[in-house]
Amino acid sequence: MLFNSQAFICGFLPIVLALYYALHAHRSARQAAVVVASLAFYGWWDIRFVPLLVALTVVNWLIVRWFASSRAGWIPLLGVMLNLVVLGVCKYADFFRATADALLGEAFHPWDLILPLGISFFVFQKISYLIDLRRGDRHIYGFLDFCMFVTFFPQLIAGPIVRHNEIIHQFRLDPCRPGMWENLSRGFVLFVIGVAKKVALADTLAMVVDPLFGKAVTTSLSAAEAWVATVAYTLQIYFDFSGYSDMAIGLALMFGLSLPLNFNAPYRAVSVRDFWRRWHMTLSRFLRDYLYIPLGGNRCGALRQAANVIVTMLLGGLWHGANWTFVAWGGLHGTALAVNHLWQARGLRLPGAIAWALTLLFVMACWVLFRAADFATAGSVLSSMAGLQGLGHITLDREFVAAIIGGAAVALLGPTSQAIALEKLRPKPWLAVPAGAGLAYLLLLVGGRLPNVFIYFQF
Repeated sequence: MLFNSQAFICGFLPIVLALYYALHAHRSARQAAVVVASLAFYGWWDIRFVPLLVALTVVNWLIVRWFASSRAGWIPLLGVMLNLVVLGVCKYADFFRATADALLGEAFHPWDLILPLGISFFVFQKISYLIDLRRGDRHIYGFLDFCMFVTFFPQLIAGPIVRHNEIIHQFRLDPCRPGMWENLSRGFVLFVIGVAKKVALADTLAMVVDPLFGKAVTTSLSAAEAWVATVAYTLQIYFDFSGYSDMAIGLALMFGLSLPLNFNAPYRAVSVRDFWRRWHMTLSRFLRDYLYIPLGGNRCGALRQAANVIVTMLLGGLWHGANWTFVAWGGLHGTALAVNHLWQARGLRLPGAIAWALTLLFVMACWVLFRAADFATAGSVLSSMAGLQGLGHITLDREFVAAIIGGAAVALLGPTSQAIALEKLRPKPWLAVPAGAGLAYLLLLVGGRLPNVFIYFQF
């Protein structure tokens, strides 16, 4: 069930919200209702996913209780290893087997293991909690609190990656407390903005991106086609994922809960370091706090620091997908971050406009590698962008031109969606009319298209 589907907006969400607020005075009952609804939401995709999610949740909670009674420091590490093994088997078994077979020159016969939706996200949540316990955090939660922390449907499948100390303490708050209507209205507006990003921009751009990258698999693109494909994908992936994050944060706020922000105008970054402070912010801080800093961070020499950041981003690339193109994408960003650190350490600076242009061009070139099916396709697109296959031309419908121009304007010039919904707009009764009308239009637009899942669902 997609957030931007008619079934979710017109059916699932109103029912669950109504039940949640009807049970507002009974904490255990309203939390149990959310957990059951979240499992139903998750099982809507494939009922086979649910047992693994439930089993992992229960086993992790038992490990936490075991640690609470013994305080043996190796117990959280056992839980971390368990989660990593499950993630590795489900997501990477075929990948590593294919790599080994290729090195040995043998035929590859995949196991075709099912990849549970969102496993990378909810495994990282558990890992962060277990590591925090290992580091001395004393928060031990009840079973219902822990279940809701893991399964809460707005952030279950594609984040934001929420830490235990950011949300679990909020579960005890009565959703009907003062500020309820403001939470509902602001959350609804942010949700509508997210739907608009996904449906009106990302899904429209996908109708340009997919055919062009598909064509690049078998034949060379012209420079015009390659640049349109790259620019369109640069905007598509941003509006697809930031749209999901807006919807997730907006939905949580409608339940009276605050989730961490995940995007802050990343295409306005003036360095790669600045980009990762703005893009998928909850993943960036996870990699920083649970990988980069434990490796030594910047508390060592320049070469060791460069190695730390490159290793961190290589693993961050692998987290995105079981393909060497993702690893290479992470490696490129890691190398750029290492160069960025060295550049800044020497006090070097570029004019703002040049720094922004170079950063954006680098990010766009890396997105080609991220989107392409393999290295050959990525190399073909990049060579076409360099003009090696001729300039050529491409004709786009006005709908696609409007999506590209409008998307670029929003990404580069306009206020962020969080600033609009959470700061600038003041809840007024008359605002319900345009917000409701906008959602109604988007629902009609959804009904006229085939469902288009979120890009980050594959991770």
